[in-house]
Amino acid sequence: MTQYATQHAPIPRTRIGRLSRSLVLLSLGPATAVAGLVWAFVQPWRITLLHPRGQGFWWLLVEPPLLVIAAAVVFHLLVARPLVRELEESR
Repeated sequence: MTQYATQHAPIPRTRIGRLSRSLVLLSLGPATAVAGLVWAFVQPWRITLLHPRGQGFWWLLVEPPLLVIAAAVVFHLLVARPLVRELEESR
């Protein structure tokens, strides 16, 4: 029986730290968006789009769960991705 030995260099601790930071940064946005979505399902009366009786446009647009989801998307696209890119370039 022939065994093939592969040589793997150990991953330095600094790289593991960068990878874990990148993973945390990239998961904050989606996790927050999911929390906003769960909030919208748990408290559907907060979403007046479902029953817009006499509400104006801004009242319908500015809903707390929708704002949480929007903030999560903006954070993910405008903050987390550039930070992770910068972390990867600094290696």
